[in-house]
Parts: sequence; structure tokens; C-alpha cells
Amino acid sequence: MKLLFVADPLESFKTYKDTTYAMMREAARRGHQLWACEPADLVWRRDARVVARAARGISLTGDAERWFEVAAQAELALADADAVLMRKDPPFDSEYFYATHLLGQAEREGARVFNAPAALRDHPEKLAILEFPQYIAPTLVTRSDAAVRAFHAEHRDIILKPLDGMGGMGIFRVGADGLNLGSIIETLNQQGARTLMVQRYLPEIVHGDKRVLLIGGAPVPYALARIPQGSEIRGNLAAGGKGVAQPLSDRDREIASALGPVLAARGLLLVGLDVIGACLTEINVTSPTCFQEITDQTGFDVAAMFIDALQQAVGWTART
Repeated sequence: MKLLFVADPLESFKTYKDTTYAMMREAARRGHQLWACEPADLVWRRDARVVARAARGISLTGDAERWFEVAAQAELALADADAVLMRKDPPFDSEYFYATHLLGQAEREGARVFNAPAALRDHPEKLAILEFPQYIAPTLVTRSDAAVRAFHAEHRDIILKPLDGMGGMGIFRVGADGLNLGSIIETLNQQGARTLMVQRYLPEIVHGDKRVLLIGGAPVPYALARIPQGSEIRGNLAAGGKGVAQPLSDRDREIASALGPVLAARGLLLVGLDVIGACLTEINVTSPTCFQEITDQTGFDVAAMFIDALQQAVGWTART
């Protein structure tokens, strides 16, 4: 297969933990061709197709520092690739949004894009949980200062977070004393101009914020529990959390089994569910991670499971 990865600059990859790199490595092991571009390289004009200008065909060196070599450089029509993998990291800003529309046009021209561009737009990673209230903690989405204060009065210990944050950025905890609640609301909602999410604090976070991966609707049998360190309340690896792989719990499997087929049917080949205790907290669809951490600790080859699912999705197995 010819695979085009739409991602951040290759030079920025930390290959010892990068999930996109793990995908590339497994694909290359199977003999697939690797091409890469950035969202800024996507171009469309009337009477032509969406192309990645100056896309780079790469080979992997196995070296930790200079991990790739450019074997070719060319303008590549996305419909001429067997699969296009959208792996640009958040934030989901205006430019990301515009990129999904270009990818959607490429789909109309015959490209196979994963995750599906429309599904990326329809599943904002914090708000997507609203569709599955039976699995989430008490949650409020609002711009209203008064609504947040009433939620705090009811639940006493709460988490506040922006809807466009990533890696644990902008997350605050307010306990029963309400200390700094007004200032935090002002910071996050900017006097009613921005919507925020508020949730009841889940004390199970001390055991980890679990990343449960769904590939083709099926769960990877191990989760990565990202455990807060020191005085932190955030388990995110980017915020210093410690990643510990562990078998899925019965509750993890219950949530994964309910959501997996639904999300896969919408074109979401790879999904990262975040679970704290018994509660679903986020549905990550832009560029879910944790492949290498799970594989390194358990021996289960997550990248192989993903490439198997990708080959099946494009019908590659039937052609070989």
C-alpha cells in the first residue's frame, strides 16, 4: 500500500514514544510505502484534485536521531494513495478544521481517509461524551458563572476545564472551600465569552486516568493508566503522569463494547477513550496515542493490530 501520513513535522517526532512513528514502523515492516506531509501542504483548485504538494516519500533508518530519509519528493494526489492517515496533533483550531474539509473533498475524489474527516468534526474530544451520559460522571457544559457556582454547591469537589485544551492544560480542581472558584471561572470562560466543562471530581484518579484504545471498533486488551505524580491532579503524560499498562477492567470492556461499534461505523478507525474509575471522561479521535507504552510494557503489538485493521478497511487483504 501507499500510505500518506498528514502529521506534524517529522523532525519534531519523539520516536521512542510517538504513536504515528509506531504505525509507520509496522507499515514499513510489511513493505508498505510511506509518504508524509503537513496540513499546510494540502492544496485544491478547481478542475483538479486535492494534492499534497512536495509530499515526502520516506524510508526509516532505525536511528533514534536521524530516523528517516527522504527517498522521493513529489506532488501527490490524496486519491492516489491507498490510505490517508490524519495524524495532526491537537489543538483542533481553525486550520485543523479547514484541513478536514480539504480531506473531505479528497474523499469525494476517491481518497480513503482515517479517521474520517466528518467524524473528526462531529466528535470534539470533550463534548463527544455527551452522547453517552450513562457512562459519565455528573457533568455541566456552560458559559454561565451562576451555573458553575450552583454545580459546585451541589457536588462540592469539582474539576473545571476548557473545551479546547490538550495534555491536561487548563484543568483546575476546586474543593469544598471554593477557593479561587471565581478567578478560575473568569480565566476559563472569559466573562461568558467561552464555554467550559465542569465535572464532579473523581477520587479514583489516584489510580490513573486510563487510556482505552479502540481499533476498528475493538478494544486493545490493555489500557495505559496515566497516574498523577506528587501533588498533581492530572494524569496526562504531558503533565508528568506515570504510564502503567494494565489489563482492561470489566467496566472498561463494558464501555468499549458499547461505544466501539458505534464509533467505528462513523469512520473512526482509531479512538482513545479516557476512563477514570467507572466513568468515561473523553473520547479522543484526532491523534490518539499510547501505542508504544502499552507494547513496551505488555508485549501486545498495538501497531500490528492497527495496521491489520487499516488493511482490512481498505480491502488490502483481499488483494494480496
